[in-house]
Amino acid sequence: MKKISYLGMLFALLATPATAAYSDEQFRAEVIEGLDLIGARANVDRPDAAPGELGLDVYQTADAGYNSDVQMFIPTRMYMRAGAGLNLPFATDAAHVGDVAHDSSGSWSTQIGLGWNLSSYVRTEIDFQESTFEFSDIEDAGATYQTLGGMLYFDFARRYVQTGDITYRRRFVPFMGIGAAAGVYKFDGAGGADGFVIAAPRATLGFNVMLNDLIGIDIMYQYQMMIGNGFGWDVRAGGVDNISNIMASFRVNF
Repeated sequence: MKKISYLGMLFALLATPATAAYSDEQFRAEVIEGLDLIGARANVDRPDAAPGELGLDVYQTADAGYNSDVQMFIPTRMYMRAGAGLNLPFATDAAHVGDVAHDSSGSWSTQIGLGWNLSSYVRTEIDFQESTFEFSDIEDAGATYQTLGGMLYFDFARRYVQTGDITYRRRFVPFMGIGAAAGVYKFDGAGGADGFVIAAPRATLGFNVMLNDLIGIDIMYQYQMMIGNGFGWDVRAGGVDNISNIMASFRVNF
């Protein structure tokens, strides 16, 4: 009886390594299979996140490397501008009545324009401006300008910053512009230097502040060299006069 028991124990001991070897191999196989599944899941194509606010929520992190001035934005192709400006008398040539000079006083301009965003740095625009001039020491007399112009603007900072699938829009962007305009002007009163005028060059320097994704404010200095029939009353035919304005306008992107 003892011999039978000893034989049973011997068979059990001999079978144990085989069982252990089988279990270890199975464990290794399962681990390898699990790693393969993890790798396969990592390579699965995921659909792009939705644009707009949903995209911002999906991609927002504690620190994405951008400050509060940079937000989610979908670039637009065109924009409209509307605004007004005040003339700067100290940077504007005086009007003349014979040999007497009269500085501009209380003069202002209005502007409306249509623009195209050519790239993240460059845009072009056509605009219509109307200017109304009044002059010191002259009552019931003034001048009006109406011009149609074209401008090419260059932004000093990239308006659209793209990181992966996300495009951010800067809130503050300085810019400059260069262009020309043409139109007519009229001096009210006898002997006014009326006629055709060319503004070349017309130059601007300013900055844009976005209020939200589509609406912003442009503040800029505008210089125009007016080539026409003089600036005043009873002046010589032909002449070049310098006009400067500070302009403020709303820019609406669409």
